[in-house]
Amino acid sequence: MSTPDTPAVPDVRGVAARKAVLWEKVTIGYNVAEGIIAITAGLIAGSVALVGFGFDSWIEVAAATVVLVRLRAEIRGGEVDEAKERRALRFVAVTFFVLAAYVLFEGVRDLIEGSEPNTSVVGIVLTGVSIVIMPWLASVKRKAGEAMNSRLVIADAAETKLCAWLSVSTFVGLLAYALVGWTWIDPVAGFVIAAFAIKEGREAWEGELVCDDDDDD
Repeated sequence: MSTPDTPAVPDVRGVAARKAVLWEKVTIGYNVAEGIIAITAGLIAGSVALVGFGFDSWIEVAAATVVLVRLRAEIRGGEVDEAKERRALRFVAVTFFVLAAYVLFEGVRDLIEGSEPNTSVVGIVLTGVSIVIMPWLASVKRKAGEAMNSRLVIADAAETKLCAWLSVSTFVGLLAYALVGWTWIDPVAGFVIAAFAIKEGREAWEGELVCDDDDDD
């Protein structure tokens, strides 16, 4: 978020921009692996939340790829194309809405049909690992985005933070089902994810997406 003491245009020449590029590459690599494992395990177990979690991983890959392409283009050119920056930010917003629509649809369908997922040990372990990795990634991307004054990088950091919350809700849902057999936990966990996604998507579309740490501004 810019202040009177910071430039309105992102700084793409400094160390922060290079760090942002690195963190976007890490995000893409981790989420590709996470998405493959989560969707495979979710389909085997019949878990809406776990498949949605994997689907979100691919959305994160798409968003991070767009951000990475913009960053590298801006670093090479040495200046920021604000129109392209805005389009990239709105693309990130659309990925939030796509995730919300998918999870809502699958959750409602499972509640109506009374589907019962199988226990997924792989899913529990995977989401447990992501609870550690995703908040860290969100934090380092946010710091890089703030340092270079880039709304686009901060927006992507917020999406990664959403993935961290998604990891928590999916982990709790899978663990609760494994321990006490509550079939409604899975779709309800998905609805929580959808609510977060809609909120963050609206803010990204308006160019106001920042991490919670900056809400005092």
